[in-house]
Amino acid sequence: MTRRDPDPLEPLERLVARIDATPSGSPDPETVPSGFASLDRMLGGGLRRQDLIVLAGDVGSGKSALALGIAVRVARAGMPVLFISGEAEPDRILERALALEGRASVDELRQGRLDPAARAAVGAAAVRLRDAPLALRPMHGGRFAALDEAVEMVPPRALVVVDSIGLAPAPQPAARAEERTALVARALKGLAMERDVALVVTAPLPGLRSGRPDPRPVLDDLGGVGSIKHVADVVLAIYREEMYRPGQGVEGATELIVAKNRTGSTGFVDLFFYPRWLRFEDLLDPSP
Repeated sequence: MTRRDPDPLEPLERLVARIDATPSGSPDPETVPSGFASLDRMLGGGLRRQDLIVLAGDVGSGKSALALGIAVRVARAGMPVLFISGEAEPDRILERALALEGRASVDELRQGRLDPAARAAVGAAAVRLRDAPLALRPMHGGRFAALDEAVEMVPPRALVVVDSIGLAPAPQPAARAEERTALVARALKGLAMERDVALVVTAPLPGLRSGRPDPRPVLDDLGGVGSIKHVADVVLAIYREEMYRPGQGVEGATELIVAKNRTGSTGFVDLFFYPRWLRFEDLLDPSP
């Protein structure tokens, strides 16, 4: 029996069949809505499976808080999420998640300084988080394969968040920091494709110079040739004017810049950051 060559039209036929089977206006099964409606509209419905989404920001801009906020919103919508942190243990991450979901400060939670209304809000938030498919795992250096193993141990999953790229172990040794970051980015992209997940990773902006005329982040701020800007499918960058022009920007006002979108348009969406709660809100479609 001769071996039949694969039909190059089969993937196209499957794609057309999937499109035909999708009712008009219904969400694409390949997308994972981020929970921020303005961002999802710009990204054609949300974060796409098999994509590497880089969430970049300056020190103190709130990129970890936004990454956790996306994870919580996706999990609350019933889609399984794995949050891997190199910056804190799971109980600390859960504490931050409770603060942003319950609209309370971490200090208030730790010290029990909650009035009856706040205590009720935090209690309701705890119930929502308990029922949400949100798994938290630490990232303790070592081997990159440990990340793959963590994803494999938490099936099924729609979204994986890695905080941050600088703390993720490289798949092989690298002489320079930029080379190491590029290796991690390529490995994360491979992980997203192999495990069929949308993968969000937080990243710094080593090339950002706050004294330039327009301090808004651009792709080149992520690094040079071979860096994550080439590997990423989507690059989101946080810009809060108050950080660079004190007294001029509205405190908390945030531009989430879509600096790269491999399958769609770029631009920005307006968010608002509540630092006390570690919470971002969509200005056009705030959460109830």
